[in-house]
Amino acid sequence: MDHHVKDLGLAAAGKARIEWADRDMPVLASIRERFAEERPLDGVRVSACLHVTTETANLMRTLAAGGAEVVLCASNPLSTQDDVAAALVAEYGVRTYAIKGEDTDTYYEHIDAAIAHRPHITMDDGADVVGRIHADFPEALDEIIGGTEETTTGVIRLAAMAEDGALKYPIVAVNEAKTKHLFDNRYGTGQSTLDGIIRATNRLLAGRTLVVSGYGWCGKGIAMRGAGMGANVIVCEVDPLKALEAVMDGFRVMPAVKAAAECDVWVTVTGDINVIDEAMFAAMKDGAIICNSGHFNAEINIPKLREMATSVREVRPLVEEMTMADGKLIYLLADGRLVNLACAEGHPANVMDMSFANQALCAEFMVANAADLEPGVYDVPEEIDASIAAVKLATMGIEIDELTEEQVAYLCSWQEGTV
Repeated sequence: MDHHVKDLGLAAAGKARIEWADRDMPVLASIRERFAEERPLDGVRVSACLHVTTETANLMRTLAAGGAEVVLCASNPLSTQDDVAAALVAEYGVRTYAIKGEDTDTYYEHIDAAIAHRPHITMDDGADVVGRIHADFPEALDEIIGGTEETTTGVIRLAAMAEDGALKYPIVAVNEAKTKHLFDNRYGTGQSTLDGIIRATNRLLAGRTLVVSGYGWCGKGIAMRGAGMGANVIVCEVDPLKALEAVMDGFRVMPAVKAAAECDVWVTVTGDINVIDEAMFAAMKDGAIICNSGHFNAEINIPKLREMATSVREVRPLVEEMTMADGKLIYLLADGRLVNLACAEGHPANVMDMSFANQALCAEFMVANAADLEPGVYDVPEEIDASIAAVKLATMGIEIDELTEEQVAYLCSWQEGTV
């Protein structure tokens, strides 16, 4: 089959939402216009495993405008927007394999369909495609020239593969671009995570205690936005520098077990496993809400939570009520999957504009430079990062200064000092 989506009848609604997002993605639109003229990806087969959202749809349109033959599958079983998936197939001719709520078997069948496309370039969000190719479809490696990776979690996995000598082709870590993680991770995750929590629960955050596990760029964004809505924020960290930064930013910092006794809402964004575990479940107060905004749902030890619960019921869509042995209730959102995408719409288009501009330009970079790159994980070239920032400012109507020749010479000199 050349696609697998929930209902092609949803395509018209999906197209309208894709066009709405496109209005807030001017950088990507400018790249799409150039790609349509220059066709830098002509004949290049791209297999993309990303969240199937309106913003991703506009990236797919941009790649196709550049001449790429694109197949898209979902990078999370709960993040797909079914109307968008339908529109990609029916309105834009992009082979798409994604259904919101798909089971694990279907999820991997969809990934396998993307791999069967025999990609020249992989475009990943969590490294599931890369991992599956290396483990189960090594014959696909013969035609792959390179790839890109969107997430912190994926970059960690790829770096581990490279360290072990297991990674067989070059991959650009889009997540490491400043125009990605400084904005998408911080402002996108900060806003969309709280959006997901509020949509799922309709609970007021003001006056409540919000615990954030992980103080990377995503955690900083959530803590900042939570404080802005009146929440009392606690940060849990294992890195002393990040913990110190959280303290200096005005947040309380403490071990997770101590935080559990105070939390009303808990969000994990660490990229690690069992961040909320048995000891924390036991220490939580009645009515605590727990969720995850890191890539995989392993951050919460859900099997242990279900084992400890005496009963489980769904009290709202994507809200499970766990009754514990002592009678207290713990609420789990979206089965521990990405709460910002499962319960809301993910990052706003304005920040994804820069992230997906990086994806498009890095695909172009890979086609032009793959022959000179050894297997490994590469940073986004600085000139790509800077060009995206410059175009973004221009689309916002913002001008900045330029250094004079005298200033450039001074900054490059060591002869001048105190005068």
